[in-house]
Amino acid sequence: MLRRRLLWNIYLPFLLVVVVSIAAITLYTSRSLRSFFYERTTADLVHRTQSLLVALRPLAHTMDAAAVGTFCREHGRSGNIRITVVRPDGTVVGDSHELPERMDNHATRQEVSDALNGRTSHTIRYSPTVKHTQLYVALPIQLDGETLGVLRTAHSLSTIDEAMAFVERRIALGGVLLALGAAGISFGLARRISAPLRRMQVGAARLARGRFDTRLQTTAASEEIGALAESLNTMAAQLHERISTIEKQRNEQEAVLASMVECVLAIDREETIIRLNQASCDLLGLDPSAALGRSLQEVVRNPDLLALAESVLIGSDAVEGEIVLRRDGERHLQVHATSLHDPDGQRLGALLVLNDVTRMRRLESLRRDFVANVSHELRTPITSIKGFVETLQHDPPADPAAFARFLAIISRQADRLQAIIDDLLSLSRLEQNGGSASLLREDTRVADVLQEAVNVCTARTTGELPPVHIQCPPDLCVPANTALLEQAVVNLVDNALKHSGTSAAVQVAAAAEGDRVVITVRDQGRGIAPEHLPRIFERFYRADRARSRSLGGTGLGLAIVKHIAQAHGGEATVTSAVGEGSTFRIVLPARSGPTASA
Repeated sequence: MLRRRLLWNIYLPFLLVVVVSIAAITLYTSRSLRSFFYERTTADLVHRTQSLLVALRPLAHTMDAAAVGTFCREHGRSGNIRITVVRPDGTVVGDSHELPERMDNHATRQEVSDALNGRTSHTIRYSPTVKHTQLYVALPIQLDGETLGVLRTAHSLSTIDEAMAFVERRIALGGVLLALGAAGISFGLARRISAPLRRMQVGAARLARGRFDTRLQTTAASEEIGALAESLNTMAAQLHERISTIEKQRNEQEAVLASMVECVLAIDREETIIRLNQASCDLLGLDPSAALGRSLQEVVRNPDLLALAESVLIGSDAVEGEIVLRRDGERHLQVHATSLHDPDGQRLGALLVLNDVTRMRRLESLRRDFVANVSHELRTPITSIKGFVETLQHDPPADPAAFARFLAIISRQADRLQAIIDDLLSLSRLEQNGGSASLLREDTRVADVLQEAVNVCTARTTGELPPVHIQCPPDLCVPANTALLEQAVVNLVDNALKHSGTSAAVQVAAAAEGDRVVITVRDQGRGIAPEHLPRIFERFYRADRARSRSLGGTGLGLAIVKHIAQAHGGEATVTSAVGEGSTFRIVLPARSGPTASA
């Protein structure tokens, strides 16, 4: 539907009313004036006709055509009117302007017919004789109650018509001028009414675009328009306040959802995703803009998760379960699904909260493995000690050499048990001390640490040893706990000596690499298979269990190395290939925070 501006809706009808009113007034005035002049002229002509009737009565007895003709011509010229005398049969006896014999019978003329019936009559019609409109007045000529004829007078209306035409032109001109003035006034009034509404329309459009600081002018000429502007301003202020509150609440909710480490998914009753946080996108590998509005089955292809969501949607209020997500490896997720309701209690959908418990499950697995490994490592020396002690108690050997050998085995197994306990205590202390901030450090010359570690390893090892080569700048220093760093290097050098042949050299080196100091221990032993490398620093993990035990290791040395490196803010790494030896590295930061004093 075509809509017009309010200005034209007001102006055009108002202008039409004004124009119609002026036209009606002009027409009424013109007709009233014409009717007034006609009535005055008729009354004057009737009066003059009556006077002529009195003067004509002496000629009425004879109706002499010559005398009547002379009477008509004389009085017609003096009165500037046309005088006609008609017998009862309609024959014209005399006329002031035409010869009677040339004129038609007038019995059928309306005014003549009415006069013959005894009535004074007047009429206005076009005269074919004089070729213009005439006003006719007819009076009966009566004598002693007998109608002897009709006296008719006529007066031309051309003068009145010309005068009325001039007056009507002036009235029309005045009406046009008045209409133009009324049009201008009505246009101004329409603009005065529509302009505030137009400004309100512009202001309302700004409000619709969110510009709630817009205020409408309330000083309008109309009380109603001013009240409307005040109402719109009040509405804008209230909308601004409410939308600000809603946006604040939404931002708070978004901040809460974005800060949550748990994955949050909200779906409706058709399993369409209606809300999710960034943690969900990161965990499930989703694009937020692409996932919203799509079905849960399309974006998450996990039957266990879909089953939990469906169980909540079909009636359960809350369901918990654990699923396995096979994306970038195996990830364990704990899912808590609960139903969503509106304020009226109607079920809207379901809320799924997913917690990544993969690390917890791995820690539980490591704890179980650790307990099993500790039990196994401790059981071997304890079983050996217990067996030889029972032998000595119940069936002691008679040979002193055998007796001494049994005691030596018991002592060796006790030393092994003591070594395991010492290493466990070392790990416990490292874990209790926490991160690098609590570690007491000082500037330590790395060359001294490497030399002391090599001296310790060579002093406590019997038999032929492989050569050890040390490469380290003498002025290389690192902020470290000297005792712990030495213990880490000792463990690495000790492993390298045990797993290298007597002819294969062990390389011990240290160098600065940018903002780090790297300590490297390289052997040329049997190497480590690739499947063992990710777990080589775990507690009690052995790539070759039988050979490691025969060499006297506790299975905790590399774990201690890793924890010492982490305590210094660094890391421990390994690279190895079967048959090519292994390279262990301790990477430490060259600079740290304020140096702690011992």
